[in-house]
Amino acid sequence: MNRYLVKATAVGALGGLLFGFDTAVIAGTTQQLTEVFHLTPFTLGLTVFIGLVGTVIGAMGSGVLGQKIGGREALRIMAILYTISALGCAFAWSWNVLMIARLIGGLGIGGSSVLGPVYIAELAPARLRGRMVGLFQINVVIGILLAYLSNYIITTCNLGLLQWRWEFGVAIVPSLLFLTLLYGIPRSSRWLVTTNQTGEAREVLELMGSPDSAAELQEIVDSIHLEHGLKEEPLFNGRYNKPIFLAVSVGLFNQLSGINAILYYSNYIFASAGFSANSAALQTVGVGLVNLLATFLGMTLIDKLGRRTLLLIGATGMTLALAGVAAIFHTQTHQNLLVWLLVLFIVFFAISQGSVIWVYIAEVFPSRVRSKGQSIGSSSHWIMNALIAGTFPLIAAKSQALPFAFFAAMMLLQFFIVLFVYPETKGSSLEAIQAQLGIQ
Repeated sequence: MNRYLVKATAVGALGGLLFGFDTAVIAGTTQQLTEVFHLTPFTLGLTVFIGLVGTVIGAMGSGVLGQKIGGREALRIMAILYTISALGCAFAWSWNVLMIARLIGGLGIGGSSVLGPVYIAELAPARLRGRMVGLFQINVVIGILLAYLSNYIITTCNLGLLQWRWEFGVAIVPSLLFLTLLYGIPRSSRWLVTTNQTGEAREVLELMGSPDSAAELQEIVDSIHLEHGLKEEPLFNGRYNKPIFLAVSVGLFNQLSGINAILYYSNYIFASAGFSANSAALQTVGVGLVNLLATFLGMTLIDKLGRRTLLLIGATGMTLALAGVAAIFHTQTHQNLLVWLLVLFIVFFAISQGSVIWVYIAEVFPSRVRSKGQSIGSSSHWIMNALIAGTFPLIAAKSQALPFAFFAAMMLLQFFIVLFVYPETKGSSLEAIQAQLGIQ
């Protein structure tokens, strides 16, 4: 590790912090937005949903953009989108303007979710790649916690109906900081090789502390030539049916747990249980802090207990916690247990789905179709996220217990699918995993 590598990694991971912040900040605004813009449960869900539409588009299109202009330049565009979105949301004079700003912010989130980890992975030495890319996920969770903490602090300032504008507007500062810092880091050596700029690529490798930049450069050149020869192989040819099922199902179950519905509507959920606005905001900060600590725990356990084992443990814990939340809303009793059950849910989610999903998707596909497979798994995750976030207020308006009962049932279903279908990939080489899945 040297200061250039640390700086480039930290800046790339800052996109994850903005990703998490922009994702979670909506939680503190839902009640005031409903009041100011006279939102129904349908239009409230649409207000959250539109940001996720942008996220899906951004995730699906950013890979092509990154390949064309490079990850660093593409991340600059994401930083500009974040800044425009924060300004647009803070100064929105109508619901339509707010929706457009939310859509723009979604594009930045989706793009960063793809470009940030790729940029870090392409710069990091092989021996440090896992931990350095993991820094992006840690920053996502830190961003969620900072959004909740920011919302709580602003709630205590008694700003009246200006509160939601300040909650959105705070993101302007880290967005501009991200954009500024992106002008002080190098372009990816791997991308430079794809555009035949090998001289600059070698300079970047030396800057990042490569012990043998010439040999590493040649390895990158050879790898890219090999990829060019294999890139035309189709994903949907029957050979990859099981990896596709594993990637899509783990992406779907990640959202069918209800995690993002809880993150987006946490203040609304606590308010529905009878908590005051300040108390709801503070409870949400606690949930965000637990999410961060449990994510660290999950990252330490994933290579010790294994992916499949963590998914089974997580599905069991989440089923019980979500069933408890459903029971509280159904009986309208024991509201004091709500925060503890949601904390329990967050712990089991973070150590299982939160830690496993992206690692598992990357492991089950061979290198010749890995990028396509990751796109399929990621898309299933974001699309289900959008559907649940958009429909949650509608369903909760009819029955506060029903969404959580559904999430609990889905986690029970996940337990049995993981138990009978999912292979354990811990400690196995990628070639051994392919053989285990019957891929020749």
